[in-house]
Amino acid sequence: MECVRVTIEIVLLAMVALFVGFRLYAVLGQRTGHEQQRPVTRPEPAAAKESAPAPATVEAAPERREAASGFVYEEHAASGIRAIVSADQSFDVARFLEGAQSAYRMILEAFWKGDREELRYLTSREVFGAFEAAIAEREAAGHVLDNRLVTIERAVIEDARLSGKVAEIEVRFDADIAAVTRDREGTMIAGTLTDAVPTREVWTFRRNLAGDDMNWLLVETDAAMD
Repeated sequence: MECVRVTIEIVLLAMVALFVGFRLYAVLGQRTGHEQQRPVTRPEPAAAKESAPAPATVEAAPERREAASGFVYEEHAASGIRAIVSADQSFDVARFLEGAQSAYRMILEAFWKGDREELRYLTSREVFGAFEAAIAEREAAGHVLDNRLVTIERAVIEDARLSGKVAEIEVRFDADIAAVTRDREGTMIAGTLTDAVPTREVWTFRRNLAGDDMNWLLVETDAAMD
């Protein structure tokens, strides 16, 4: 089974699949201008019922939980989020998702520009090698990407888990991307900037909560199932 896959139809029209990963503390560990909104800092315990013990989810009925900022997490992720919050009291759901969106944009734009230094800073050693190889292949072919992230329609935590002190969070991104490939002379050879390509991906972030390192590492990406 492949450990990491990236659908790159947004950049090379389904020509390349990548392993990806990057460190996110700069964006996941800081607020992004929404402090006036009430963040969901931890899942609220479900109200106890006389006839049954409290469920191990945020809420029993709704399929997902919506934060004040408009982000949501799926119900089955609630127990994992609760475990992560118990292990790290500073963890904030809304802040994490805001930062994840910024990171999503940063990593895509760095790859499109072929910015190796930015990618080296943002990625783990093994996945930087995959990025660098893809950029080198693109350069050898004389291709230049002229892509644009039009919008992130939705960012949702689909799953969360804690194994020992290692936390993992799966975030689904639904985005629209305008993708164009040009040759060395700037002539368009594929894609269009007028029609955005819908992209549905799930990115998995990991962090060891035991140490002082506040970095989250993107350890897996895949196309969303639906």
